[in-house]
Amino acid sequence: MPLTQPLTGILPVAPTPFHADGRVDEDGMRRVIDCMIDQKVDAICILANYSEQFLLSDEERALLMRLCLEHTAGRVPVIVTISHFSTGIVTQRAKAAESMGAAMVMMMPPYHGSGLFPAPQGIFEHFKSVNDVISIPIMVQDAPLSGVNLPVDLLARLAKELENVTYFKIECPFAADKLAALIDAAGEHIDGPFDGEEAVTLLADLDAGATGTMTSALFPEMIRPIVTDSHAGNQTAALAQWQKCLPLINHENRQCGLRATKTVFAAGGVIRSDAVRHPLKPMSERTKKRLLELARDLDILALRWGK
Repeated sequence: MPLTQPLTGILPVAPTPFHADGRVDEDGMRRVIDCMIDQKVDAICILANYSEQFLLSDEERALLMRLCLEHTAGRVPVIVTISHFSTGIVTQRAKAAESMGAAMVMMMPPYHGSGLFPAPQGIFEHFKSVNDVISIPIMVQDAPLSGVNLPVDLLARLAKELENVTYFKIECPFAADKLAALIDAAGEHIDGPFDGEEAVTLLADLDAGATGTMTSALFPEMIRPIVTDSHAGNQTAALAQWQKCLPLINHENRQCGLRATKTVFAAGGVIRSDAVRHPLKPMSERTKKRLLELARDLDILALRWGK
C-alpha cells in the first residue's frame, strides 16, 4: 500500500504471537492485525524489536512478512522492520518488503552488541545502500538498544542526502530536545519526526514537533487522541488524555516491556497464548496483576476484542 501523504498519528508495533510450545501462531497473527485495525491505528509496524524480531528465523520472518501484508490487504499501511548488521542482508530485506507491498521500511543502524558498530561513514553507507534500491520511505530508528550514537548532524545528513530517508523514530534519552534539533537542522527533508518508548515522553515530544508516535499495540485507541488533540491545538485535552493513560504507559515501559501487549491480548481473547521465546521469561504474577488492573480501569479495547 503506497503512501499518498505523509504518515502521522500512531503507528504501533504488532506483537508476534507464539503457541505455548514456541511455534509461530499464524492465525493469532491475523487476529493481531485485525485487532490493531479495530484500534484505529494509522499504520502497523511488523518485525520490530517489540515483535521479538531477534528471536525469529529468516524463514519465520519471511512467513510473517507475507502473512501480515496479505492479511492487512491495504486496510492500513504496513511498515516492515529490516534491521540487520549486514548491509547486504538489510538491502535484500528492503527489496523484499517493497515487492510485497510494504508502505515503508524501518531500520536501526548496524550494531552487534554495544561495542561493535561502524564509523559514521559506514552507517551512512548502510542507509544509502537501502535508499538506492527502493522507492518507499525509510524510517531511521534511533534507540538506546543499539548502543550506537547517532548525532543530529548524521541524522540530518541522512535526511538531506538520501531521498527516501524521510522518517525518524527518536527514542533516546532527552528525545524531545533531539527531535527539536533535528527538525531545526533538516525539517524540510523530514515527513515524519516520531517518538517511541510506548509514548512515555509523548507530550514533550509533541511539543518539540513530533508528528506521531510508534507505541506498542497495547492501547493505541486511547493514545491516538493525545496526538490528534495536540495537532488540533487542543493542548488541554491532550494533557488530560496523556495523564489518564500515563499509569498504564509507565507500567508497560518500566515493568513489562514487550510482554505487556501479549499478556493483555491473551486475556482479551485476541491470541491464545502470551508466550515469549526463550531466553525471555514471562512476567511475574505481581507485575501481570497490576498490568491487567490498569488495563481494566481504562476499559481498553484489547481486553474486550475477542469476547
